Amino acid sequence: MSDFPTTARVVIIGGGVVGTSTLYHLAKEGWTDCVLLEKNELTAGSTWHAAGNCPSFSTSWAIMNMQRYSLSLYKGLADEVDYPMNYHVTGSVRLGHTRERMQEFERARGMGRYQGLDLEMMDLNDIKDRYPFIETHDLAGGLWDPDDGDIDPAQLTQALAKGARQMGARIERFCPATGVSKDGDEWIVHTDKGDIRCEKVVNTAGYYAQRVGEWFKPYGGRTVPMVTMSHQYFLTDEIPEIAAWTAENGRKVPLLRDVDSSYYLRQDKNGLNLGPYERNCKAHWVTPEDPMPEDFSFQLYPDDLERLEWYIEDAMARVPLLGSQGVNRVINGPIPYAPDGLPLVGPMPGVKNAYEACVFTFGITQGGGAGKVAAEWIIHGETEWDMWAVDPRRYTDYTDQDYCHAKAVETYGHEYAMHFPHHTWPAGRDKKLSTVDPKLRELGAVMGAYNGWERANWFAKPGDDTSEESTQTWDRNGSWVARVKEEVEAVRDGVGVLDLPGFSRFNLSGEGAAEHLRGKIAGALPKIGRMNLAYFPDSRGRILTEMSILRHDEDFFTLITAASAQWHDRDLLALDLPDGLTLTDHSTEYSTLIVTGPKSRELFEALGTEADLSAPWLTIQAAKVAGQDCALARVSFAGELGWEIHADNATMPTLYDAVLGAGAKPFGMFALNSMRMEKGYRAWKGDLSTDYTLLEGGLDRFIRFDKPQDFPGKAALLSEKQKGSKKAFVTLIVDAGDADAPYMSTIWHGDEVVGETTSGDWGYRINKSIALGMIRADLARPGTELEVEIFGERRPARVQEDQPLWDPENKRIRA
Repeated sequence: MSDFPTTARVVIIGGGVVGTSTLYHLAKEGWTDCVLLEKNELTAGSTWHAAGNCPSFSTSWAIMNMQRYSLSLYKGLADEVDYPMNYHVTGSVRLGHTRERMQEFERARGMGRYQGLDLEMMDLNDIKDRYPFIETHDLAGGLWDPDDGDIDPAQLTQALAKGARQMGARIERFCPATGVSKDGDEWIVHTDKGDIRCEKVVNTAGYYAQRVGEWFKPYGGRTVPMVTMSHQYFLTDEIPEIAAWTAENGRKVPLLRDVDSSYYLRQDKNGLNLGPYERNCKAHWVTPEDPMPEDFSFQLYPDDLERLEWYIEDAMARVPLLGSQGVNRVINGPIPYAPDGLPLVGPMPGVKNAYEACVFTFGITQGGGAGKVAAEWIIHGETEWDMWAVDPRRYTDYTDQDYCHAKAVETYGHEYAMHFPHHTWPAGRDKKLSTVDPKLRELGAVMGAYNGWERANWFAKPGDDTSEESTQTWDRNGSWVARVKEEVEAVRDGVGVLDLPGFSRFNLSGEGAAEHLRGKIAGALPKIGRMNLAYFPDSRGRILTEMSILRHDEDFFTLITAASAQWHDRDLLALDLPDGLTLTDHSTEYSTLIVTGPKSRELFEALGTEADLSAPWLTIQAAKVAGQDCALARVSFAGELGWEIHADNATMPTLYDAVLGAGAKPFGMFALNSMRMEKGYRAWKGDLSTDYTLLEGGLDRFIRFDKPQDFPGKAALLSEKQKGSKKAFVTLIVDAGDADAPYMSTIWHGDEVVGETTSGDWGYRINKSIALGMIRADLARPGTELEVEIFGERRPARVQEDQPLWDPENKRIRA
């Protein structure tokens, strides 16, 4: 074709709601020289899906922000682009069967209020008033979401496409991409109609995203972590009572979600649409006997209603009208799932100028916001909201297809599950094991997964209940409490040891490495033989990441960061890396033992340690412990005298046995989290995120405004310093009752919402409940009385001094 584009600024591979939304938002920002490639007629990504659910609540700020934005966009889109859409805001009723579920609803209501969503708790009469056809005798209550509803996805896609075209963007239909290559810094996207050269490329290929992702492997990419699940629902014939109610009230009945039984029920025309998320679910295209077809457009899987039998019977008992008419149509089609059920939106791991906006389980619900976020990544390299929950780099090298399959099946079957603070999901485990792992389990370790690495959460004794069921509670009390208390007391009074595999660690070396780092971090570098914390801001002065920097020589550094940050921080460090500098990833080669407590020095002396044990806090040195070569770092996240032992994996079992033999008590991640809270130490992507600036985060002491390097965000932080921050990070002591404050609990001052918690836990050394949080700056005075909303109950809280709750002068650390 003579008018086929040969160049573009951005090429988007794949249409559907997310692809067209991304194109629409790029064009809205003035990036009109962009092309979307769609292999068929432009329509919703899942052509079998008759309609989609509009925004509801979520326990992630990232998802909630995307859904809230989508709701706002969809309400005005038809008028904006002059393309009528069938959009019904019906509201939804979520049913709660248990106390725990009602607690979750209270939590959702508090989060929604903070975001401007008017969620309401419902008693049984309220449910019956909203949905008169329901049986409520065995329910505990419900939650009303007035903004939920349904929309025609094909019309929505066409409206977004029309808006993008009106602003100058281009859509090539019946033009599938066939591959990509590179020419210098340019991408070349190949199609049967010709090649398109572009600056940036986006994978929005829906359930074909993994196939498209393979094209990027020669350029540093990886296999996209996803599985295609079979989602099956059916539509009934017309139900006279539904038709009569609709005619009388002039609207549809609300969408019904029985989240404990795991299905949704919504009105479709004058019938009902039942869609379960069944435990005995099925993935497709995961075996050689069931290969993914070249084109599955406008196709369905065979009906398989037998696996829905329990859910159909349960729904008919809940809404007897469902069984009053026959089944009109069964739809069984593909729906993509990442291992956690959340989409992939952001930079493609390891590949420069490539992005992903794919694997959407709820593409209609999130598509409007996803397009906004994807456009921000492409244009600005950063986003308005912290989007780590959907960042593709949250998954690293452990996500093989066996893992993705196991987790997708687990997540699909628990789509509406509650995510309790001490619960861990059993599927897809043991992907990365410490060399000390057998010993940990022999000692009673109850494990948790951290970036695929298995770490001990706590150590059980014979008779302790370690069942999965025992952790399905929001309350603090559980079989782990007594053991965690013992572990903390052992660290407080003697010495403890924590096996900590999976730290993300990178070596940076080469002439000019120090100067390069100074231009990336807000603060100063340590001296040779020392270590310090450093913060990497974005252009707005917001917190990208935190790293421990260990300096071995003038231009030779080791940078250590959170396990989950491995690919995020690798990409951050590799960004604009000057020629002559070398960055290497050693995360899988070495491991760490934390040895900490007031008797830790005595322990090292007893082991005949060859090192200077009088070296001060934040020093690093080569050493021999129990005859083994290692490195010692004088630091402790637990807030006690202590060292980190860093050594290669093969050495760790000998070191661990020696430390245990010298009297150390093993402790786990639950104890470590409690102790870091007592010290006010921040955790990445909880307390530290791009939702907050360094100044708001109380990290002033890590900023050097007087250094000559113009680090990212310096101007923004200077402006904020002059004007004053609007938010401030605080430590709260909470009269918390039976449950500690969950992440993102609403903070009140009188009748005004003034902030949110970023983490909460019980402090066993101070015997109090602690919350870290972000509040309105004028209230961040010690002694200010506030309230933290914990599962619908406002609990008294008091702002503490800006210092650790435990050992405020840090005498124990520096002993």
